[in-house]
Amino acid sequence: MLLLDGFWNQARDPLHQEAKPTVKDKEAEKTIGDQDLQILDRLKQGYQKIKSQLAKIIVGQEQVIDEVAIAVFSRGHVLLVGVPGLAKTLLVSSLAQTMDLSFRRIQFTPDLMPSDITGTEVIQQDRDTGDRHLRFIEGPIFANLILADEINRTPPKTQAALLESMQERHVTIGRKTYPLPEPFFVLATQNPIEQEGTYPLPEAQLDRFMFHIKVNYPSSEEETEIIRRVTSADMPRLDPVLSAQEILHLQSLVRKIPVADHMIEYAKTLARITRPTEREAPQFVRDWLTWGAGPRAGLYMIWGAKARAALYGRNYASADDIAAVSYPVLRHRLITNFVAQADGIDTDTIVTRLLEMVPKYEKQK
Repeated sequence: MLLLDGFWNQARDPLHQEAKPTVKDKEAEKTIGDQDLQILDRLKQGYQKIKSQLAKIIVGQEQVIDEVAIAVFSRGHVLLVGVPGLAKTLLVSSLAQTMDLSFRRIQFTPDLMPSDITGTEVIQQDRDTGDRHLRFIEGPIFANLILADEINRTPPKTQAALLESMQERHVTIGRKTYPLPEPFFVLATQNPIEQEGTYPLPEAQLDRFMFHIKVNYPSSEEETEIIRRVTSADMPRLDPVLSAQEILHLQSLVRKIPVADHMIEYAKTLARITRPTEREAPQFVRDWLTWGAGPRAGLYMIWGAKARAALYGRNYASADDIAAVSYPVLRHRLITNFVAQADGIDTDTIVTRLLEMVPKYEKQK
């Protein structure tokens, strides 16, 4: 396992520039000890090893893998949106193998009941005494990594069964509360094409997801490689890189990564100017949005920036980290109106314009 192994050869990622820490960043770094710095370095190398393991199965989708990993180490849940056949299910199950986590897939259908997810109590009789008592039978939600496949195919009452588990990480049956195994993640999928007969997730439940990740079509070269691999007789074997306890430790360590005050101001500003009723909201936000992001968006941008910095081997979060995670954080929290839809404007376009107009506060304050 990662924390027990020696150091691997450190590999720098040429595609990502590392921002220099400011004075406030250096002062905040004092909250992280030398041993923590060594573990952060191992986390970066371990993540590279996870990506190399996933590359045996998954072709391309590097940005999707990055964003899913950021959510995992931020203790967040993910909504994966893409057409069928883009290996969403395969990615989630493969990630569970590389992290040595228990995995359950729940296929959401119109007739699925809440008890089919959380579990139910049954009456059991003692053969010796004849006494009867209630026994709780766990549902598939009791696993580390849950794939909620086609979550918008089931009615709201069943979708709501996930709310308590996602937020509180436990389920309540009758008068008893049952804790879920840690770590716990929900990765839900949606098909953006077929909307007939579906039940769109309400905004309150969408807000429970840290990231909305788009899964796009592969490139021509990637699709050729996919066909070559799938039609061959080779079945790659994935080796576990992390354990559940190591992930919990790394999650707590990621939370300790410092963020300077002006970085918090940057994330807060990005969230606030998406609200059409705010005085500082730009005109295009007033023209194209009905509702903007709530305070949870700023929280997730900071948590995501910390995790991204850790995965890239840095012990401080920068404005580039916040900007990078702003797309999956804000994508499902901005509600466009008819004007935006008529103009062909999506939420990614709006986020791009917001990032262009808001300064990154990189200079020392």
